[in-house]
Amino acid sequence: MPLAVQEVANRYEIISLIGQGGMADVYKAKDIILNRIVAIKILREKLSHDAMTLVRFQREASAASRLSHPNVVDIYDVGESDGMHYIVMEFIRGRTLKQLIQQRGALSVSESIQIMTQLTSAIDHAHKHNIIHRDIKPQNVLVKDDGTVKITDFGIAIANDAVQLTLNNAVMGSAHYLAPETAQGKEPTAQVDIYSLGIVFYELLTGDVPFHGKTPTEIAVKHLRQPIPYVRDFNPAIPQAVENIILKATAKDPKDRYSSAYAMLEDLQNCMNWEMRNVERISFTTPNIAKVDVNDGHVEVEYSDEPIETEEKRKFPWFTWIIRTIVILIVCLILLLGLVAGHVIQVDGLLGYQTIPNVVNLSTSQAKKKLKAKNFTHITIKKVLSDSVDKGKVISCNYDAGQSVYHGNTIVLKVSKGPGYLVEDFTGQTLEEAEYTLDKEGVKLNIEVKYKNAADTNPGVILSQKKLKAGTRIDPNANETIQFVVSQNPTIVIPESLIGMDVNEAKESLNDQGIAVVLSGSGDTGVVVNVSPSVGSTYTQEGSDSVVTLYYQ
Repeated sequence: MPLAVQEVANRYEIISLIGQGGMADVYKAKDIILNRIVAIKILREKLSHDAMTLVRFQREASAASRLSHPNVVDIYDVGESDGMHYIVMEFIRGRTLKQLIQQRGALSVSESIQIMTQLTSAIDHAHKHNIIHRDIKPQNVLVKDDGTVKITDFGIAIANDAVQLTLNNAVMGSAHYLAPETAQGKEPTAQVDIYSLGIVFYELLTGDVPFHGKTPTEIAVKHLRQPIPYVRDFNPAIPQAVENIILKATAKDPKDRYSSAYAMLEDLQNCMNWEMRNVERISFTTPNIAKVDVNDGHVEVEYSDEPIETEEKRKFPWFTWIIRTIVILIVCLILLLGLVAGHVIQVDGLLGYQTIPNVVNLSTSQAKKKLKAKNFTHITIKKVLSDSVDKGKVISCNYDAGQSVYHGNTIVLKVSKGPGYLVEDFTGQTLEEAEYTLDKEGVKLNIEVKYKNAADTNPGVILSQKKLKAGTRIDPNANETIQFVVSQNPTIVIPESLIGMDVNEAKESLNDQGIAVVLSGSGDTGVVVNVSPSVGSTYTQEGSDSVVTLYYQ
């Protein structure tokens, strides 16, 4: 429902409703004192008299206001006015991470790592301030247009020294991202946040959560009993080091998870390094759960040391299997003879056919030597970039090893040129910093620059990059083109329309264009009679010392 009043605390002018939660509504508003757009969360009137809800609302403000991190939504003000309890925070132009996933599906590995690095850094900061979020999910993460993410909604966050808000540690948080021990009503630790981060990482890479169910309890039980599916089964191109982060973060036993968010952050920052390319899949012992009961919203688990029988006993006597095996072997032999007679299967050396040797991971010279030993003389080399195969080694062959191929056929070998250059996200850096980085890395790029007025940004800052997106792997010598949109000081031509305009409207019009304004006249209002610099002249806003003066009477 829309708010009955249009102004809160004689300071915040309500513009529009932008979101609704379980206990509060969020509005876009204007801070008329600081002349900026903000978001204001207002506790619903019927809940303001409920002591527990009020404590949760106040706790959110207290928890978030103790944090100062680029990936945590900033809290500007907290208060109560005419019976309304409110929190004022920064207004984020963008969408939730959940909306981004619903619109695009699975994200690329590099973009997923970039998002998770920001989230994990924010949670590490919260943990170092003794704050456990307890409700980490894509719905509580805002994504700005420049790719920056901001975590919000500390409504059920707790400090390590805070009292519980619910009896018997009742389950709180979202079932799809809920740690197994939380479903059992155990005391929350930092490991519950780490588990939720692992589930979010899984969703970023696959486009969906690992478990579904008809009820939250059914989903929670799956988190208890079923192992997290492997993301590499969804996309084999995902590096094993990346999958290992998810497996470790979502281990059933909190002791097997990362000891801290900082430890997880370190792995996120290093998982794409060259030395991590050959790591093996990690595994943990899954508790053997014999029985699960649900009582009053709590999940009670009974563990067993005995293995659970998962395979059916054989239903046929041993001689039946022997007869079946003999019949299958006879059928296979007849089929094999038919394939050889029809030249579907070629015998090595017969009629000019040879078996392709295994040349993957060999050097180019070694691969050629093995192929020529098999009488293959038509060999073509195609060099390509590779993240996982050393430079000069064979990545693949156009025929599989062991395949019978006529010796006159052309054999095409793909040979690694090395990993190439991984294009980074230059937004937020200065143009000079980006050029220095590319030069230092020895990357030859054609840089196109477009300038754009930016009122709240220092000149020379890269606002966006096009043609080469972050995470793209390129040949550093390919002379590809990247385009940067770079901020510049706002420049306008002083419009003649200012003369005769209401002075406050004229000031607001110039402010909206990033122009600093000084008023000269008597009284609180009037019309503009003159402007300095004069009408028609070009004016550039250069820092706080530069102003346009409006003379009014």
